[in-house]
Order: sequence, then structure tokens, then C-alpha cells
Amino acid sequence: MSHAIVSREEWLTARKALFDKEREITHALDALRAERRALPWVRIDQPYVFEGPQGSCTLDDLFGDRSQLAVYHFMLTPGSDHICPGCSFTMDHADAARRHFEQADLAFAAVSRAPVAQIEAAKKRLGWTFPWVSSGEDGRFAYDFDVSFTAEDREAGRALYNYGHMHIQRSADMFGLSVFAKDEAGDVFHSYSTYHRGTELLMGAFNWLDLTPKGRNETGGTMSWVRLHDQY
Repeated sequence: MSHAIVSREEWLTARKALFDKEREITHALDALRAERRALPWVRIDQPYVFEGPQGSCTLDDLFGDRSQLAVYHFMLTPGSDHICPGCSFTMDHADAARRHFEQADLAFAAVSRAPVAQIEAAKKRLGWTFPWVSSGEDGRFAYDFDVSFTAEDREAGRALYNYGHMHIQRSADMFGLSVFAKDEAGDVFHSYSTYHRGTELLMGAFNWLDLTPKGRNETGGTMSWVRLHDQY
């Protein structure tokens, strides 16, 4: 890694030029966030039911006493002992962050197709405390929100992910985040979903690394160094 070595004055000139670009992007992101908040909503009419360690619950139940709900679609496939390192990386951040954003009217839960026992084993191993429920192997929730795909659709090339930008052939499950809102009448709506690199918004460690000369240091490919936190 080679960098120019300059005086403090030359560094400050270069830093101020970059600062102007950073400020432009910050303002552009503010505008983008406003557009995201203004997206139209879709009413949830399907009575989604999940299974948790305390029994059955609905999507409405996952809100608790809050009017907004973020659901992370965690890649935990029924019958597989594979725990997705990328999803786990994200959840390490979420378990800490939710202590704050839950005070700003946002509830959080993770959902997977894996059965409760499989979910609880992963949760215990990694020391997480957030709500994590099962949509069931054949439950509609994962399919309706485009993170699970039937074998027939994958074989036929019909399994589309990330708004149709990717065809999924090998994996029965992918990852993403969906946001829901509840109005004063108690009706539930879908307001936003993001997938693939859109979930980088949730990965605070990358923001730290992005400030450094080596950046994300992905010398072996995207997220090449990321492991379950008990494997470092």
C-alpha cells in the first residue's frame, strides 16, 4: 500500500476538497432518505403466523407497543447446520442498536424458515437477545417477501431476488430487511424492503473500516474475512 507523503498544509488542502464531496453526498442522502420515508404503503391482508419459543404469534404481535417494525430475513434454512456469516454480522449490530431505536418507536425481529429449535440453538450459541421467530418451512411470509424460492422456480430460472436483478439457482433462502408500519386503527402496512447490498446500511463495522486506508480489507473477495463472532 503506497501513499503520497506530504506536508500538513498539503494534506489539509486535499482533505478539504474531499470534505466538500462528502458534504454533497450527505445532502443527497438526506434527500434520498426523505424519498424512502415518503414511499407508498401496501396493506397487509395475509394473516401471517409465526412460531417462537413462547408459541404462535402474528405479524401484529411482533410490533409490541410500537407503531413500526423492522424484520430481518435471516438465512437459516430448515435442516441445514449452516449459519450465514453475513446475516450474523448484521445481527451482531442489530442486537446492540435496537437498545436505542426501540426507544424511537421501532420494534425489531428476525424471521427464518428454520424451526424454532434450530433458531434457538443458533441464538444461544451467538448470545443474541432479539426476538427471532420461524415462518415455517412452507410459510408464505418468506416467499411473499422474496427471500425464499421453491426448487421448481430455481430450476426454471424464475427465482428472482433484489427486485429482479439476480437469479437464484443454488440457495433456497436469501437475506433482506422489510419494514412495516401500523396506523391508528391498528392496520398493518408494508413500507419498505431492501436486499443484498442494501443491507450494508445495517453493518456499522463497515462504516468504521471505510474511514481507513485499507477500507474493508476484502482481499479474498466480498466480506472475505467475516466469520461468526465466535470463530475469530
